[in-house]
Amino acid sequence: MSKALLDKFLSRGVKKGRLGVVFADGSDATYGTATDGFPEIVIRFGDSRVPRDIVMDPRLGAAEAFMDGRLIIEEGDIMGLVTLLRANDRWERGDNNLRPGLAKRFLNQASFAAERLNNAVRSKSNVAHHYDIGNDFYALMLDEEHWQYSCGYWPRDDMTLGEAQTAKLAHIAAKLAIKPGQKVLDIGCGWGGMAIFLAQNYDVHVTGITLSEEQIALAKERVENAGVADKVAIELVDYRDFAKAGRKFDRIVSVGMFEHVGQPQFDTFFEACANLLTEDGAMLLHTIGRLGSPGTTDAFTRKYIFPGGYIPALSETVEASERFRLIASDVETLRLHYGKTLRCWYANCLANKDAIIAMYDERFFRMWTFYLAGAATVFEHGSMCNYQIQYLRSRHAVPITRSYIEAEEKRLLGA
Repeated sequence: MSKALLDKFLSRGVKKGRLGVVFADGSDATYGTATDGFPEIVIRFGDSRVPRDIVMDPRLGAAEAFMDGRLIIEEGDIMGLVTLLRANDRWERGDNNLRPGLAKRFLNQASFAAERLNNAVRSKSNVAHHYDIGNDFYALMLDEEHWQYSCGYWPRDDMTLGEAQTAKLAHIAAKLAIKPGQKVLDIGCGWGGMAIFLAQNYDVHVTGITLSEEQIALAKERVENAGVADKVAIELVDYRDFAKAGRKFDRIVSVGMFEHVGQPQFDTFFEACANLLTEDGAMLLHTIGRLGSPGTTDAFTRKYIFPGGYIPALSETVEASERFRLIASDVETLRLHYGKTLRCWYANCLANKDAIIAMYDERFFRMWTFYLAGAATVFEHGSMCNYQIQYLRSRHAVPITRSYIEAEEKRLLGA
């Protein structure tokens, strides 16, 4: 029965490109038609349970089968397999051929609702689950200069990963409209790349806060090595606790952190930001976003990658911020930039496969490459994007046209 259901599922879901499947009993089937621009992939199932697992929940079932070595890719790689499936089911078309069944979607939504509470204690644990797996590992995947674990910015296709991350930092800094002597807060500062960039390019003092013990140790070291220790302070503190101290900042930047806040905490986050900003302050929020309406986080991501995380729709993000009189003064949607970034990280992981397996094991490597492949393709064909939202307390805080952004960006990049 599961084999027949999977056959129907793949017959409906793969039209362009070709997918060959060898079942555990030795039988095989081919789906789709060779099409330019679409991969050709051959997979083999190690046991008869794989079809059932995939039919029950395509993403989690396929992920765990791949991680456990029960779904073997004979021709191609996991990026090609996920690309083939996602490219046949583009979000804009709205077919949703690859969605799990109604019962499974209900269970996913129910478990997501039960898990989405993200209080301060759980938040630190959730951050540690992902970011405290080791700085040595991230050194193999990220750009060497800035250590940016967030979407790069690609004004040119021929840029390197490092160049794209430099361009991202400049793009964000330009939107902050920084003035000499200002105090800047970086919420979710990671390994300090943004704080260092701002301190090197402006006469400002930057405070970075994070919940990752692994990140803060290296961030402080990188700040010292960059020669900006007199201008940058890195603290291990939750933004909710930090906001209670009554400190004020002229500028706030938060890159790749809002995804970890959790839906029930949106109001808390924006209330904290509003209280931390001066009356003429400005804030730039850079976050992964959901195209269309609000949704839920899939079971694979919740279980293995970002427990407690939630990708927000633009509507619910702006709705939450509006309650605290924050003006969404500039909104930009980055549609394809993260897909390009993730493919660079994927390539770096493949190039360092032996080192990563030595650090952890082969199951971890397969899990991580499945995550990167799924993430890249969901930005290329699925429902994800990046939003950059500039917030103001006062409508007079920045110039009234966007020309200042481009001018400052060019200055920072020496263009």
